[in-house]
This record gives sequence, structure tokens and C-alpha cells, in this order.
Amino acid sequence: MLELGSERLIGNDPMPSIAVCGKPLVATASGALWWAGQSTLIVADLHFEKGSAHAARGRYLPPYDTRETLQRLTMDIERFDPERVVALGDSLHDIGAADRMHEGDRAALSVLQEARDWIWIVGNHDPMIGAELGGRVLDHIEIGGLLLRHQPLAGPVTHEIAGHFHPAARLSVYGATLRRPCFVGNNRRLVMPAFGAFTGGLNVLDSAFQPLFGDDGMRVWMLGQEGAYPVATRHLIGD
Repeated sequence: MLELGSERLIGNDPMPSIAVCGKPLVATASGALWWAGQSTLIVADLHFEKGSAHAARGRYLPPYDTRETLQRLTMDIERFDPERVVALGDSLHDIGAADRMHEGDRAALSVLQEARDWIWIVGNHDPMIGAELGGRVLDHIEIGGLLLRHQPLAGPVTHEIAGHFHPAARLSVYGATLRRPCFVGNNRRLVMPAFGAFTGGLNVLDSAFQPLFGDDGMRVWMLGQEGAYPVATRHLIGD
């Protein structure tokens, strides 16, 4: 990974513990969170069937985003064997996504849900999730003293994990530029990167993050090939 002499630009721990109100969570290279103390795997913004949604509008993308997302999710589930999986909203790209899912992808999802408490948090893209996708559907859920929801609340909120914004970080050093999805937080709340294969990212320096973190500062963990790496925020640049 990139380093700037003896001054660390990117941390060397690919599996950092991200504390939210004292609760230790592990960030993975895929953009998931593993909460060992609650045996819970958390993902955000899967956006199943984004490719087929664009195809219906005449913008053709490879029609395998759902399958790729499920494959990466399978790897995390096999790695941690969670008792509970929480998907933090916008799991479906739109309300018709479940009808467009390939039968094999639905079957793969069903296998992942076996013997697990699978929780779909609704989002702005998927305000309704049908029973055909299994699991429980909730507006939000509180686990171990933390509130898990889709869209973070504005203001100095604590004890919150959310998605929705698809945070990404961009940095430049020695003429090289790197832009990757990231986790962003301040020890009191955390916003997760989008997990879906075709999801874009919003730069954490965008004004949209100002209502969440204000001038209190924030910490950033960029996704890399082996894990999520803490980044010195003073080296971040806008798009």
C-alpha cells in the first residue's frame, strides 16, 4: 500500500477494528462489517439488479451484478459464519428488482439465509421487500446498544451505523491518485460503503457529509485488496 516515508499515509493493518461507541467492529475488504460480539455481519447498499434496471432504460451493463455481489457476500459469510446478517437498505435497486432476479441467484440467496436471522432494513430504493426473498423486513434495528438504519440522521447523532451515501475517498501522492470506497466515522457513528458490484461512490469531502460530521473531524478506512486501511484524512482530496 502507499506510504509517505515515515509518516504513515495508509495504515498497515488490513483488518482494523473500528470502534463505534466502544463497540469493536472489523472492516473487511468487501465493505462488510463483522461484529463478533453479536455474531452479526452487516452490509449496506447491495443494489441487486442494478444492471437489469439500466438495461430496461437502454443503458446496457453486464447483467451479472447480483451474482457478483452474492459471491462476495458468500465469501464473507463462509469466513465468519454469522448467526445474524443485517442488510442496511437499498438491497434492491428498485421495487421490481426481485422479479428480475435470476432463479439461480434467488436460490443462492436462500442458501445463505439458512439457519440465520436475516434482516432486510428498508431503504429509499426498496421501501418494500416481498416475502419471496426471505428474512425479516424492518425499518431499523437496535443491536447491542447500536442503532442500524439505512440513512444516517443529520446532526450530532451517536450509536448509529448506516449506509445510503456510498462513501468513497480519493488521495494523491507523488503524482499517483487512488480512489476507493471507504468507511467513514468519528467513533460515535459510522457510514458504510456500498457493497453492491455496480454501485458508485460519493467523495467524503462532499458537502453531503457535513451534516453528519460537521467540524468534529472524521476517520476514514479505504477498501484495499486485502482489507480496509485507515487513511490520514489530511491527505484526502476532492473529485
